[in-house]
Amino acid sequence: MNQLQRITALKDQTEFSLYAPTQDSQQTELQNLSTVAVHAGEAREKYGSAITDPIFCSSTFTFTDTQAVIDYIEQKQTRAEYGRYGSPGEKVVETKLATLDGAEDAVLFSSGMAAVTALLLTKLQSGDEVIFFDECYHRTRQFCTERLGRLGVISHQVPTGDYHAMEEAINGNTRLLISESPTNPHLSCIDVARFAEIGHRNDVETVIDATLATPCNLKPIDLGVDYVLHSATKYLGGHNDLLAGSIAGPAEGLAPIRKTRGLLGSVISPHCTYLLSRGLKTLELRMDRHNQNGLEIARFLENHPRISRVFYPGIESHPSYRLATKQMSGFGGLVTFEVANADWRQTADVVDAVKIPRIGPSLGGAESLIEQPLVMSYYECTAEQRAAFGITDNMIRIALGIENTTDLVDDLAQALDG
Repeated sequence: MNQLQRITALKDQTEFSLYAPTQDSQQTELQNLSTVAVHAGEAREKYGSAITDPIFCSSTFTFTDTQAVIDYIEQKQTRAEYGRYGSPGEKVVETKLATLDGAEDAVLFSSGMAAVTALLLTKLQSGDEVIFFDECYHRTRQFCTERLGRLGVISHQVPTGDYHAMEEAINGNTRLLISESPTNPHLSCIDVARFAEIGHRNDVETVIDATLATPCNLKPIDLGVDYVLHSATKYLGGHNDLLAGSIAGPAEGLAPIRKTRGLLGSVISPHCTYLLSRGLKTLELRMDRHNQNGLEIARFLENHPRISRVFYPGIESHPSYRLATKQMSGFGGLVTFEVANADWRQTADVVDAVKIPRIGPSLGGAESLIEQPLVMSYYECTAEQRAAFGITDNMIRIALGIENTTDLVDDLAQALDG
């Protein structure tokens, strides 16, 4: 058998597994997170005998004859047809993400916002109501109040962690409860199990945005939540080089969301799918360093005379400390702090003085990033609006990467002491 014949034979043998992982991926036997992140969803033997999954740069996937098309439709075969509805590499990563989150299935999107908006548009219609804690990601809040509001969907915001207020807001039209944990930028944690129980008892579906936690630090589905959302652009990708989002949850509930994705066209590209798969393989290793850097920097800042307040759930001064240590295995690399007796310009001077972190939005990459929320995300808001969101003029958010911990501490020290 020559090389072409061998590759053709291998293609015929593994054609189905290119799109839907088969039993030889051994995903059911995998338990430890690092092993799952590397191997879950992947066929043992891949096309071309490669160790990595191929990138399929194709918008269209063909059929051998008309009967093959009919079989695909009638038998609901899991294979690729047209790129807007999914591609082979995508299914591998979806299976990997579902396994990491402890869910039946997962759906990939072109960004985290594409994921959350598809979920909301699928689950809500005119007359329905949604309730979310007021520290939920501000773009999610904005989409609910501004865009869905025009379509007749009613949104309710309740104080973060006020479970009584959330339950009081539930009525016969309530369809979703939404929260983030930890929140951004205040790093508040919610009691995920209690949140899920409120939803189940009232027959309302629950959604947790666990972007800041990742499956390494928090497993919302294990605590009873229906759907887990990630901006995979952040820690899951891990290198500041892709945009992606995911929703994990029950297969039956995700099926209509997947159809919505096809209608909206918010599909992830083959190259981003590959980058995400590659990033996931080092997720636990990277999160160990993010967790270490986050905790050490938070402790350093808490003891610095120029810092009046530190937001990080891994230190005892944070209101969520006891809850976070109970339900999380690590606290991530995002730290928010306030410079004592500083106006916005003096605060900006600290941001400008650091040498390792770059000024920019986002988080979760190998490189540290720093920003002043007043300028980066809330510049066009009024002072009253910023106050309502808890955004102060002297607030700084640092998204710690995987650089050496001592170097990061020394850099912040010189920026604050200079």
